[in-house]
Amino acid sequence: MSRPVEEKDAMDACRLEARPVDQPDRAAKPASARLPYLPESASVARRLVREKLSEWGLPDLIDAAELIVSELVANAVKTGCLTRMTVTVRLVTDRTVRVAVRDGSRVMPTLLVAGVDEERHRGLALIHELTQGRWGAAGEAFGKVVHADLVVGRRA
Repeated sequence: MSRPVEEKDAMDACRLEARPVDQPDRAAKPASARLPYLPESASVARRLVREKLSEWGLPDLIDAAELIVSELVANAVKTGCLTRMTVTVRLVTDRTVRVAVRDGSRVMPTLLVAGVDEERHRGLALIHELTQGRWGAAGEAFGKVVHADLVVGRRA
């Protein structure tokens, strides 16, 4: 007998999981945090990313990953959702780090080209540049996940 899908069930079903990597010296366990929809959450997200990348021995990715997670959190804050967002950082492979933010809005992000004098609408373009186009979004029953992948050992 079927039953209505609860938000918790949907979140559990879509949880990002780490996969084993070829380099056993790196701890593959992902890190995540549930954060309120407040601008101050960006600093917590940056710290989470910085600590995990340091633990994995990937200091060259920290600056780009912190900038990416700041932009993703800022976009989630703008949705006006009242629940909590989830920030996750994980090794997808031994060569790819994924930073993702799950929020409660089903409105998908749009890559815009900002005008020369425009002060807004540059975040996704920046993420696109830092990841060489390796980012995306997936709709879920109760929102979406926006992710960005950084390649280990590749300079942006």
